[in-house]
Amino acid sequence: MADSKLLEPELSEVETMGAETTRFEELLLQASKELQQAPTTRPESTQIQPQPGFCVKTNSSEGKVFINICHSPSIPPPADLTEDELLQMLEEDQAGFRIPMSLGEPHAELDAKGQGCTAYDVTVNSDFYWRMQNSDFLRELVVTIAREGLEDKYSLQLNPEWRILKKRRFLGSISQQNIRSQQRPRIQELGNLYTSDSQRAEEGPEKPHLNLWLEAPDLLLAEIDLPKLDGVLGLSLEIEENRLVIRGPQQLYHLDAYIPLRINSDESKAAFHRKRKQLMVAMPLLSVPA
Repeated sequence: MADSKLLEPELSEVETMGAETTRFEELLLQASKELQQAPTTRPESTQIQPQPGFCVKTNSSEGKVFINICHSPSIPPPADLTEDELLQMLEEDQAGFRIPMSLGEPHAELDAKGQGCTAYDVTVNSDFYWRMQNSDFLRELVVTIAREGLEDKYSLQLNPEWRILKKRRFLGSISQQNIRSQQRPRIQELGNLYTSDSQRAEEGPEKPHLNLWLEAPDLLLAEIDLPKLDGVLGLSLEIEENRLVIRGPQQLYHLDAYIPLRINSDESKAAFHRKRKQLMVAMPLLSVPA
């Protein structure tokens, strides 16, 4: 996640609704051109050395696969919830709980019989790792999320059956990983900046409507309806490589959306349209979908 550039200075209050809508569309088109013409820059990152934890054995159509579950204090921890609270959240909204993890590149290794196999290093927060050592439920949850993340990132089809190796904590060698600096994109507002104090969520945050489309082969646009907001004060936006997270002020909104594309979060741009009460996000892609 990284701080993104602003689209344009905010619009004047004297502009009409039609003029503002037209101008907003022009800004998005301009942002699209800027993103496509902008030189590729290397995202700010921090290099970490994961520590070995435990090793999971499974397989794919191409052979044996080993997943080294590692840990590092540099990875942010997930929300501090009890298992009962977590179970309730997963039953109500499976996307409501996230375990931050770094998915490493595949590396070729030899198994105990000297046969070729593939290993992946997956890193979670160290404190959370030690916590899940005392919980079969958390261990199984981490392995499941790690498997799904590797399948999505590398277009794999892993066997849903797996087991934890008892006599080895990792297979092969654990390489250093680059994790992105955790910064949040700023949101450019098209209009006044305020939120009414009377607008508070009474029964928990609402999940806003999300509309996604490809503006160009390498540019994804998102439109999020936020009818309870009059501005961006207190609105939080996080963009990861394949995830979009929005939190509204006073717990009005919460959206945690998985996006099956690789997003360049460092070059993403956002704008809030005051009269439409919509947040528009322009996200260039790291790879063009087939």
